[in-house]
Amino acid sequence: MATYLDFEDKIKKLEEDITVAKTKNDEHAVDILEKKLEKEVEKTFKNLSDYQKLQLARHPDRPYAMDYIRGLMTGEYEIHGDRHFDDDPAIVCYLGYIGSEKVMVIGEQKGRGTKGKLKRNFGMPSPQGYRKALRAARMAEKFNIPILMLVDTPGAYPGLGAEERNQSEAIAKNLYEFSDLTTPTVSVVIGEGGSGGALAISVADKLAMMRYSVYAVISPEGCSAILWNDPAKAETAANALKITSDALKELELIDDIVNEPLIGAHRKKEEAIKALGDYFLTTLEELKQLTAAQRYQMKYEKLMSLGRFQEDEK
Repeated sequence: MATYLDFEDKIKKLEEDITVAKTKNDEHAVDILEKKLEKEVEKTFKNLSDYQKLQLARHPDRPYAMDYIRGLMTGEYEIHGDRHFDDDPAIVCYLGYIGSEKVMVIGEQKGRGTKGKLKRNFGMPSPQGYRKALRAARMAEKFNIPILMLVDTPGAYPGLGAEERNQSEAIAKNLYEFSDLTTPTVSVVIGEGGSGGALAISVADKLAMMRYSVYAVISPEGCSAILWNDPAKAETAANALKITSDALKELELIDDIVNEPLIGAHRKKEEAIKALGDYFLTTLEELKQLTAAQRYQMKYEKLMSLGRFQEDEK
């Protein structure tokens, strides 16, 4: 059964009415209701607040990394382990084909259901996950295989074991190593992009976000707890943090926005998966027109431009 958010109540009611009309074979009513539904979807989703977009990014029915991998890849083969400690299921690495292109896909996987979430640690990677991602990236670099990274995490795992195994060093190492790759790389935030947990697989030639994904240095709940000592002010924090794809594109912190269906990827998964696949293949073709040195320089200039500020003339 579909899960509806609080601002989708009217949409839920119309879809229930359409189901009833279809049961009665009332095609006239179905036609009228579907037109009403189309108008309601456009009205609702074209006026979303930043907090509502955050809710969509976290929607339990939203496609996760494995949904994109299964929907886009053929001949896929999973790569396990970091060759130092163990295998972290919160990060998945697959070698295979997207269309006719041989690709390495690295994604953060949240998991569904209680068992799945526990297995994937709610999409919060440990150091061995980031080291596995780096091992897969180095393999791709060796054979000049393009890399697609799928970002979807509330943040890196903050547990004692992760800290003992140098969580911050693992993330910092990825930032350094991924910035030095010469094979074409594309990173897409498909849901939540949380702090260093997202940054570790975000350094790429092209960084994009799905329309309703979010990308932030801290969760709005964490921000509101720190600034106001009141987690209930998460909506205020979400608006202040500029976490949406539109805001980050305007600030030139990301390169592109992938236009998932207006009603959201959680309602039209196949269309969302196709949109991401099309974006990746188109972007990859553009990157292949550049030499490795040109891509490297482009990435360097992009990274060096981050954190710009302007002094007040007064």
